Amino acid sequence: MPLIAWVSVLFLIAPGFLLVYVSTYNNRKRRHIEEKEHLQQTFRHELLQSQMEVQEQTLKTIGNDLHDNINQLLGLVVITLSAIDLDDRKKAEGKINAVDSLVRRSIQEIRALSRLMHGEELISKGLPHAIAFELEWLEKAGRHRIIYKGNLAAMPSMPEQELIIFRIFQEALHNMIRHAQATIITVEQSYEQGQLRLSLLDNGVGFDVNTALAQKTGMGLSGIFRRAAMIGGVADITSAPGQGTAVTITLSI
Repeated sequence: MPLIAWVSVLFLIAPGFLLVYVSTYNNRKRRHIEEKEHLQQTFRHELLQSQMEVQEQTLKTIGNDLHDNINQLLGLVVITLSAIDLDDRKKAEGKINAVDSLVRRSIQEIRALSRLMHGEELISKGLPHAIAFELEWLEKAGRHRIIYKGNLAAMPSMPEQELIIFRIFQEALHNMIRHAQATIITVEQSYEQGQLRLSLLDNGVGFDVNTALAQKTGMGLSGIFRRAAMIGGVADITSAPGQGTAVTITLSI
């Protein structure tokens, strides 16, 4: 075929190839933008869901504390007041002092509850503060021995990720409370060389992780993995019947 014919063919084919290339590039770019928007929407939805769950857990904690703690304190106030014999001034004075002490304790507990009602404020003070406050509340109930190790003071602020990490922490912690029959819960945290590591360990009954994930037993395990991955982290859950449970979240920052 003469050279001029080849050149003519190339001129005829080249625009077609160029159009196909441009069309393919635009389609890929559009899909990339759509996928990015979908990921952003999914992340915003997860943030909102986490906020709602933190608030729900907060209300449960408040309800339990009202029933188990403040209700008992005020009940003791009523019993003590009803037992006061005004004719016995010395004993009456002692009981009135006891009532005064109980009322002051009740006021302190109610003030603490009012702080707990603001879940966003808890997170706004940082992940270490939120974790410490949650553990303090749990330890006050007296049913578990809490061992708290490590320091996240050097960790940079990242409010959105911290909210999701805190929700993962809450889910793992309350799984241990509800299901593990544990008496000791250990929380270890560290931030070194740009990596956050948060671990929860219990001495409870343990379980088969693979079986629980396959059966979707409602323990929130899949949510722990999903949320950790969403913020670029990795979740690891290790357990076996009779050997306790360890939940570890690692995240590069």
